[in-house]
Amino acid sequence: MTGTSGTPDATGTGAGAARGAIGVLVVDDDFMVARVHRAFVERVEPFRVVGVAGTGEEALGAVGELRPDLVLLDLYLPDVFGLDVIPRLRAAGHDCDVMVISAAREADAVRGAVRHGVVDYLLKPFEFEDLRVRLERYAVQRGRLLGTVVRSQADVDRVLAGVAPTAAAQVLPKGMSVETAELVERTLREADGTLSASECAALTGVSRVSARRYLEYFHTVGAADVSLRYGVAGRPERRYRFRGAVTGLALPPAARP
Repeated sequence: MTGTSGTPDATGTGAGAARGAIGVLVVDDDFMVARVHRAFVERVEPFRVVGVAGTGEEALGAVGELRPDLVLLDLYLPDVFGLDVIPRLRAAGHDCDVMVISAAREADAVRGAVRHGVVDYLLKPFEFEDLRVRLERYAVQRGRLLGTVVRSQADVDRVLAGVAPTAAAQVLPKGMSVETAELVERTLREADGTLSASECAALTGVSRVSARRYLEYFHTVGAADVSLRYGVAGRPERRYRFRGAVTGLALPPAARP
C-alpha cells in the first residue's frame, strides 16, 4: 500500500500495473477513510489503487512518481484546499483525471470543481454502489475518449455525449421513476451482449411493458443501441445494448460487431 510517503504500490502502475488497468491515487487526510475508499476501488474492474496521499503536497508528489490515470481527491486537506491542487497538477504537466470525493456541499465548491474539469463529484458519506457507478461511467468515458477516431462531426458529438450524465440521471418522462430507470440501466450495462424486453423484465422484476418502455427511452436519448433479431415467424425481436459497453465502444459504428 502506498502511504503518505508516496511509495509505489506493488500492484499499481508505479510498479508495472496489469495491462489495461486504470491506476487510481486516493487522496484523503483520514487514513481510515482512505482505506475504505481504497477497498471500494479495488472491487471495481479494471481499477487498481496505485497509492494513497494525505495532503495536497503529498498528492502532487505521488502523481509525479506514480502517474495515476485518476485521482480521487478530497477537498478538505490539512495543507491546501483540494481544488487548488488541480491547477498545480496541470502546471506540472500531469494530465490525470480528477474525481472529487468530499463532504463539501457548498455551491461554490461544486462550481469550482466543474470549472477545473473534474470528471465527477461524489458527496461523503456514500455507499460502495455510489462510487461503483461513477467509476464504471468514468471507465466508459475514458475508453471512448482514448479510442475514438474523429472523421466527422458525428464522431465529435458521440464523444461529447459520453461525458453527459447517465440517462437515468436526466429528466425522465412523466410516469417513469429514477429508481426503476437506474435498475434497468444497470441491468443493461451489466448484460453480456444484448437484452430483449422480456429478458430485462425477468432480470429486474419489472413488467415486460415497463422494461420495454425504459429500454426504448434509453434508445431515444442515445444511451442504448437497438438491433432486430428475426425468428421463424412473427415480428422481429428488438434487442438492446448499452452504448457504454466495453466491447465495441471505442470503435467507429461501422466496425462494431
